[in-house]
Amino acid sequence: MKFNLLFIGNKFSNNSYLKNYILREVEKKIAFIDSITFFQENDNSLFLHLERELSTENKLLIITTKQHFSVIGKLLCTVTADNQILKENMLLPSRCSVFEEQSYLLKYENSLVNVLHVDELCEFPRILLDDENLNATIHLFREDRESAKALLSPIAQTNEVKIEFTDIVENWLQIDITSRKYGNITQFISSAKQLLSSKIITASNIPAYIIEKLNHAQRKVTFAESCSGGLLSYMFTKESGASNVFDGSLITYSNALKENWLAVDHTNLESFGAVSADVVQEMSEGALNVSYANYSVAISGIAGPTGGTEEKPVGTVYISARNKKNEKTHMLSLSGDRKYIQEQSALYAIRMLLEIDKELFFAN
Repeated sequence: MKFNLLFIGNKFSNNSYLKNYILREVEKKIAFIDSITFFQENDNSLFLHLERELSTENKLLIITTKQHFSVIGKLLCTVTADNQILKENMLLPSRCSVFEEQSYLLKYENSLVNVLHVDELCEFPRILLDDENLNATIHLFREDRESAKALLSPIAQTNEVKIEFTDIVENWLQIDITSRKYGNITQFISSAKQLLSSKIITASNIPAYIIEKLNHAQRKVTFAESCSGGLLSYMFTKESGASNVFDGSLITYSNALKENWLAVDHTNLESFGAVSADVVQEMSEGALNVSYANYSVAISGIAGPTGGTEEKPVGTVYISARNKKNEKTHMLSLSGDRKYIQEQSALYAIRMLLEIDKELFFAN
């Protein structure tokens, strides 16, 4: 049974902040969304679309506004030959099997429809559709996709689970695990961890996992960012508990602040440029010194679309990760638009943070 998401209302395409908030809430409940469709309120093709959806064996989640909540109910009644009735101060199709404030569930033949009304600055209503799939997400590092498939596919087959691989950045694979009926996800993860103990993290949210590990070890992390503009810091501070392990970071976009805030040597900036191994190493060292944290990561690069040269084209990024004992620097040649290069830089920096202390982050 496919799961389709339908937005009805201009505000959902116009207000990206509201739309992204809704998608985050839906993804907490639903493992996989097969399709996302947007309709304006007065789109004449909406009725035919609903008719097609309800004639197939689908799960449909409809997001609309309070203003159009009853209008959608009326359209669904027309499709299903039903009538609207007043329940708990809401006009709902009479065949609703379950309803709550701002949300109701309708079963029609082999399809299920959950209608929610969501508006700005309002609490998100409860999704009444259940996801029949059991699912989990783990992460595998320092292993390429083909090797990972060869190692894990037999274990997946034994435990009757389906696994899908997604490349986050180089040598970081996200593995999405899905089970139906008799599959054993717990046993699959246990076997995979036993086989690849020093490479697997059995958590879906890596920044949250790092925060938890650092908090338990009573350690802290800080960052020095240039081309990523604070994105790495945001990836951590958006997670609950970040304040326990993260006092702050420095966004040193100019050479002057690299010198003044991070004690980067002026001669190195002149000789090698801000986008260089020497400078990014001094940035991570300066961040560690000024913050008294246990770990630091620094990023400096050219996100584009301008600023590249023949020697250092757009997508050239240097990252340095260190603790009190070790330091590692990588040079990346990334592709994509400005935002994607920034995102890849921040994600690669997270990977390097994990690898600077394998004993802590990959401990069983």
